[in-house]
Amino acid sequence: MTQWLNAFLPIFGLLALGAVLRRHLLPNDVVWAGMERLIFWVLLPCLVATALSGVDLGNLPVGGMAVAIWGALGFGTVTAVLLSRLLGEGHAAMTSVLQGGIRFNNLMGFAIAGAVWGQAGLALAAVATGLIVPVVQAISTIAFAWGAEGRVRPWRMLRQVFANPLIIAVLAGFLLSALGGMPPGIGPMVRNLGQASVALGLLCVGAALTPQGLTSRPLTQAATAALKLVVMPAVTWLFCAAMGIGPMPTVIAVLFMALPTAATSYVMARAMGGDAPLMAAITTSEHALSLLTLPVWLFLLGRML
Repeated sequence: MTQWLNAFLPIFGLLALGAVLRRHLLPNDVVWAGMERLIFWVLLPCLVATALSGVDLGNLPVGGMAVAIWGALGFGTVTAVLLSRLLGEGHAAMTSVLQGGIRFNNLMGFAIAGAVWGQAGLALAAVATGLIVPVVQAISTIAFAWGAEGRVRPWRMLRQVFANPLIIAVLAGFLLSALGGMPPGIGPMVRNLGQASVALGLLCVGAALTPQGLTSRPLTQAATAALKLVVMPAVTWLFCAAMGIGPMPTVIAVLFMALPTAATSYVMARAMGGDAPLMAAITTSEHALSLLTLPVWLFLLGRML
């Protein structure tokens, strides 16, 4: 019981604290925008690179995890598009349903994996991040571009994917692992930077949540949350079972697909012509509901180990 409390109370406590700080102590948007950029471009990549640099990648079932995660993402993409059409939503709202259905809050994933399974959990969490991010980025870019331009520019899409600092961090982590780990002196510095990413990141996520829009299009919000928090992890688990990958990789793959959507989904929706108010509402409702769904998934998954 203590292990689960140590995993979940800090996460949701930091989310709540971020919301309080945004309302009462740090109301300036510039402050939070600066922290978000620091986390995205520096701190979180350091965490990913550090987690991967110290493991033997030859012993990790990267291929099996890739098939399971990519298969689930493909299923989620098709389901989200069909779901938005069934609900009578237009293209802009469809992109919000899509992001709500397949994107993930990797900061919560790293926090849970590290708290419950330590370094082994962090290493697999970094692998899961490296497998999810480029695919989700490509799918989201195509969805927005198709509505705005009616066509996709492959080179532009590839540039956006491979310029993502998390992808760069994953590649750097793989390279450092092959070379024997982080260099002396550099390793502790990068590790310290990475450790700062989780707490600061969760504060920023909490500050970004907006409960004002929760009453807007409740059916669309509920359907998207059901897809992301219930259906996607269940489908991932089925893919993992079909691939025959071990318990620990299965736990991490399912955990990451059970996470609520990324808080940055709203930024992307606003910047690329999506339905930003709906995206903000979906982000908030999924984080609130994950307080109930994540412990259930972790309980079920914990019985495998």
